[in-house]
Amino acid sequence: MATKRKRRHKRKRLSQYLPKVKNKYVRWSLRVVAYFFIITIMWVILLRFINPPITWLMVQRGIERKADGEEWKITKKWIRYDDLSDNLKRAAIAGEDARFMEHWGLDREAIADAYQRNKDGGRLRGGSTISQQTAKNVFLWPRRSWIRKGFETYFTLLIELFWSKKRILEVYLNVIETGDGLYGAEAAAQHNFGKSAQSLTKRQAALMVAVLPNPRRWSPAKPTAFINRKANTIVRYMGHSEIP
Repeated sequence: MATKRKRRHKRKRLSQYLPKVKNKYVRWSLRVVAYFFIITIMWVILLRFINPPITWLMVQRGIERKADGEEWKITKKWIRYDDLSDNLKRAAIAGEDARFMEHWGLDREAIADAYQRNKDGGRLRGGSTISQQTAKNVFLWPRRSWIRKGFETYFTLLIELFWSKKRILEVYLNVIETGDGLYGAEAAAQHNFGKSAQSLTKRQAALMVAVLPNPRRWSPAKPTAFINRKANTIVRYMGHSEIP
């Protein structure tokens, strides 16, 4: 009985903040929307202080490996922001999001540029910022759709509001897919160079970032001519990359 009274009390408290609507379906819809905002905001705030233990992509890749007859593999190790190589931080910004320190999650110039390139028939490319990629990796599923893109924008704005740029970059570098069954900079650095992500050279950091669009196809340890050219470009711009 006491539990039921508490539940009724909670529903009553929430209803105080909702408009007085007679239609029960509209009333329930408003309640669902209110709970959605409360839960997602609390989720984002919680992960500002707690490192995300796993992502949807990690689970999906593990299931795909099992379906192909391979062993389950999720190799990752969290490295604190201050312990990560500054070379890697600068390479990530130079290669993935040059205006990371300037925008609020959405880079309108990059989006417009990507739209124009795609419209003109060039190779398809996105305009996703590091913040958007972090929101997608941590909170959402991998499959592309307009619905997911909408949620991605929502969570991007939330992490920009409740997290610092330092926290966004830290999470990004620790959860991003960096190889087959590899996640985060430390796993990739150990696998490809036999060293920690704390001590990457400029060239090694640039190579790791250069393969990020498709880390299961390309390898930083065995770069193709295309990856070498891309890494060289990243190295040139690293000196201009401001890091949080």
